[in-house]
Amino acid sequence: MAQTSTSNTDTTAVTKPGTSALNEEGSAGKTTISSSVVQKVAGIAAREVSGVHALGGGVSRAFGAIRERIPGSGTVTTSGVSVEVGEKQAAVDLDLVVEYGARIVDVARAVRRNVITTVEQITGLDVIEVNISVNDIHLPEEDGEEEPSSRVE
Repeated sequence: MAQTSTSNTDTTAVTKPGTSALNEEGSAGKTTISSSVVQKVAGIAAREVSGVHALGGGVSRAFGAIRERIPGSGTVTTSGVSVEVGEKQAAVDLDLVVEYGARIVDVARAVRRNVITTVEQITGLDVIEVNISVNDIHLPEEDGEEEPSSRVE
């Protein structure tokens, strides 16, 4: 049995170091990543940054708090996160609540960097933009507002 060697040209797409392209030419199939996957990854990456208290606006946080109390509903990881996902690119919009005292510009920069890095590493998608909207500041006194304390004993 004689072996013949044939040379074929490599048509792999150029990608960033450490990443692989989705749906490369010559691959044996197609990979599709759901927008909900990118939403979860982006939400987790944003929450990892110091100075971020929560994601979402007041209404979505209120519904999230109610939803977390319902047995079997799970946790809300996509509140305050919206994404657009294409075949090779993704765009992320985040609504943040920042801790009082944290420098908002630095927090936003760190969130943007962490979301881009994490989403690109996990999904292989190119993140073209991360838009951040800071909707509120969390004050330390807001943690104990559920029960008004009496001024006298």
